[in-house]
Amino acid sequence: MSLSAALLAAGPSPSPSPSDTPTAPAVPTLQDAQESATNAAGWVEQNWSTWLAIGLRVLLILVIAAVLRVVVRRAITKLIDRMNRTVQAVDGTALGGLLVNVERRRQRSQAIGSVLRSVASFTIVSTAALMILGTFEINLAPLLASAGVAGVAIGFGARNLVTDFLSGVFMILEDQYGVGDSIDAGVACGEVIEVGLRVTKLRGENGAIWYVRNGEVKRVGNLSQGWSTANVDVTVRPDEDLDKVKRTIGEVAETMSKEEPWNELLWGPIEVLGLDSVLLDSMVIRVSAKTMPGKSLTVERELRWRIKRAFDAANIPIVGGPPVPVDGDSDADPTAGMAAPSAYSNTASPQAQAATPLVPPSTTK
Repeated sequence: MSLSAALLAAGPSPSPSPSDTPTAPAVPTLQDAQESATNAAGWVEQNWSTWLAIGLRVLLILVIAAVLRVVVRRAITKLIDRMNRTVQAVDGTALGGLLVNVERRRQRSQAIGSVLRSVASFTIVSTAALMILGTFEINLAPLLASAGVAGVAIGFGARNLVTDFLSGVFMILEDQYGVGDSIDAGVACGEVIEVGLRVTKLRGENGAIWYVRNGEVKRVGNLSQGWSTANVDVTVRPDEDLDKVKRTIGEVAETMSKEEPWNELLWGPIEVLGLDSVLLDSMVIRVSAKTMPGKSLTVERELRWRIKRAFDAANIPIVGGPPVPVDGDSDADPTAGMAAPSAYSNTASPQAQAATPLVPPSTTK
């Protein structure tokens, strides 16, 4: 069969269908644009009331939070100012001398005000944020649950940090100590150079700086508030004239109370309290005085110095000095306290020979 006969038998080739040919993209018409605009306008018309209500709620929450924050901060500021005015009114009076100075109380009130304002602002802003999220119909249950779990985990992991922070806040609120005070914190003693919410810095007597965590401070002994007491123990012989000793100490106390700067450091008269103890070879007389806070050691050293000089001038001997020789006593024999020599010290004595071990006999082969 020829090629032409095969083509004729196959018949005419099918023409391509319209679906097989690529079509050009449809050009949007004005009618389509009008339909889209109509649909958008209808959707906005259906939801505009909801949007407006949500927007008004958010705006109302923000306005209330802002107003409440301003009111609370102003109330805290007025409270701090009232505290400062009370301190200024007390300063300069007899009661003011027993309290802390105005500058320290001003710094303390400012620190308390700063902490209170920060806590109030954080609480108000956090509450407003949660209310806004609730307005947008966001489910807050997973967020609050996650925050609760995170808070518990942080509380267990950083419990020491939380304890230190809370202890520092209460130390500042209660004014247990401040910068410049000499305190005994149990774990360390020294002068306070910085008070923080977590750590308190102390400078010890040898110049070392101690960093004490506020949570570790179980007790605080403040030596710089109120007044201090200077106590001096005077030790004399048991046969000394007590009236003479008391009169000598009284003269020292009267002279010291009138001289500068001791008249400012002494907040009360120097008193002879009496006999503190009576022993066979001595008796102790207690002398005490009320002093400015933190100046008791200075007053004690000066008082001991003056009493020693006054005793020397009044010919009052000091207990513990060299013994006074008594007339008529013969010189003691220097060998009276020596023991007799032992018989074993002489190797030729019968006792030493009897104690000599026997020499074993030599063995011969």
